[in-house]
Amino acid sequence: MTDDTAGQEPQDDGIVPDTKDWTWVVERRCDECGFDPLVVDPLAVGDAVRSAVPAWQAVLARPDVRRRPAPGVWSPLEYAAHVRDVFRVFDGRLALILETDGAGFPDWDQDAAALAGGYAQADPGTVATELAAAGDAVADRFDAVRADQLERVGRRSNGSTFTVRTFGRYFLHDVAHHLHDVRA
Repeated sequence: MTDDTAGQEPQDDGIVPDTKDWTWVVERRCDECGFDPLVVDPLAVGDAVRSAVPAWQAVLARPDVRRRPAPGVWSPLEYAAHVRDVFRVFDGRLALILETDGAGFPDWDQDAAALAGGYAQADPGTVATELAAAGDAVADRFDAVRADQLERVGRRSNGSTFTVRTFGRYFLHDVAHHLHDVRA
């Protein structure tokens, strides 16, 4: 996945878990994918999600969607299934922040989710439908954010703290970076 996984042992599916702390992407540009968090309009995250969904659906229509580009790297199908689940997880986390300022997020192990969810064996058409629905749901939730809620806080169990503003940046980077990963 990234250079920071060097020395990590592959999982049962051959994927090397990504253990890199990506929280820096809320403050500075990602040199890998070009995402610039400082240009993200925190009140337009929903629109950005809706703009990304067609690109993901095109990825899922590729004839080689199941092919891994290299050992230890997810296929485009696996990345798309992951993004579908990112939409779901972030939708729940945003709901928590909006309901309770200072809310703690439940842990989510993306690599365990890939194994348990059978990402590699998923049906691309089903993933496309589910990704679109999950994208609409999280986009709608971001659309409902008011300007006076942008500084509400949520926390991961590892101590990382996000405001709604930085949470949107972090979330959109994940979606954009994975499009870069699948060359979309």
